[in-house]
Amino acid sequence: MKNLSILTLILTLTSSLVANDHISTKKVSYDIGEKSFESTLVYSADGDADKPGILMVPNWMGPTQGSLEKAMKVAGDKYVVMMVDMYGTDVRPENAQEAGAAAGSLRGNRTLMRERAAKALEVFKAEAADLGLDTSKIAAIGFCFGGGTVLELGRSGADVDAVVSFHGDLLSPTLEADASATQAKVLVLHGADDPYVPQSDVSEFVQVMSSTDVDWQLVQYSDTVHSFTNPEADSDGSRYNETSARRSFAAMETLLSEIWR
Repeated sequence: MKNLSILTLILTLTSSLVANDHISTKKVSYDIGEKSFESTLVYSADGDADKPGILMVPNWMGPTQGSLEKAMKVAGDKYVVMMVDMYGTDVRPENAQEAGAAAGSLRGNRTLMRERAAKALEVFKAEAADLGLDTSKIAAIGFCFGGGTVLELGRSGADVDAVVSFHGDLLSPTLEADASATQAKVLVLHGADDPYVPQSDVSEFVQVMSSTDVDWQLVQYSDTVHSFTNPEADSDGSRYNETSARRSFAAMETLLSEIWR
């Protein structure tokens, strides 16, 4: 049984390497004021002529290897992806406490959050044009902290086709005032039992969005808590759910296929 488990692990790792051997990455450095940032472009080494782009904001841990692997899976052969550095090169959280402080500083300053997300979008369009990206087709997706960030980007009136939040924060100090400024189609993918983004937040989000003309959707997954797309999440409040993760990515693909057909 032990040998079988080792063989399974080897086959899984080999399969992952084969799946990603055609994916290229490129670090992109830029400044906002006096602060330096380094995001990562992810694209097919086989060429990306006229492919849509996805701006991807990772969870509160920032640009980790796990987030890069997720960006590679999202990109595949269909999209050019940029994994966004929202914190700056001098901030790389090593634990939940540091991540909470880094994410909290931006949640407490929505103007700064929007500024950094908007700059990342600008850099993405400029850099990815050299890779054959169709800059008329851009979506923004995010996970946990990143989900709240792309919703905030949408509320700023950013010129993107869609924003997709996976288990992200739903509320904002300016939600009621700014929700109607969203030009993008909005898809919120949420764990129905998420203790960190409770149903009271969901109800407030729905109430506000219902008063706008924004094209929005909310999908809730039963028996699902926070961070359900993160294979490393394994606590009572944040736990990977393979079924909900698969369904949520399928929902994203359905929306993107609809708007980019």
